Amino acid sequence: MTNPKEVTPPPTAAAAAPGVKALAHTAPSQPNSPLAKRPKTEAMAVPETTETAPAVPAAAPTCQLQVKKLVPEARAPTRGSAFAAGYDLYAATETVIPGRGKGLVSTGLAIAVPEGTSDLVVDGRIAPRSGLASKNFIDTGAGVIDADYRGEVKVLLFNFSGVNFTIKEGDRIAQLILERVSLLNSQSGIGSSVSG
Repeated sequence: MTNPKEVTPPPTAAAAAPGVKALAHTAPSQPNSPLAKRPKTEAMAVPETTETAPAVPAAAPTCQLQVKKLVPEARAPTRGSAFAAGYDLYAATETVIPGRGKGLVSTGLAIAVPEGTSDLVVDGRIAPRSGLASKNFIDTGAGVIDADYRGEVKVLLFNFSGVNFTIKEGDRIAQLILERVSLLNSQSGIGSSVSG
């Protein structure tokens, strides 16, 4: 018989996924950044290969971001966990987004996304953070970082609330998601038709 006051702890990530070692989580350096939602892991399961060709060709084997800090306050992009879809981008300066208005927030970074191939381009898409939208009515404007863009990355934020919202230096403001864009080789122009 078990003691009713004893509580069984939930299984750890290592127990839930055999062969995957959970790493200890260290708190972010900025006090205004919440902890990651999932534990970090050393290894991720890789799907088995098949006989069919992939729908989109694989990108170049080196898919690392090249980041240049333009100001001392800039913070390099980070991934919240091994399962994160993108890299968190941080504000380099305090910025006030007016109620029912918009503001351009500096990251203080120049970012080069990985190079693709002649028929495949890799770009970076600026995506919103769900916490800002759901808790504060702050949304991210569309933004794409082309493979050849080398200027400062800035994030356009819209405030759909009626009150001013202050973005502090070091706040996570958006995500950078790398995307593969397949280029179509076409010899026909707009309005052309293919006849057989």
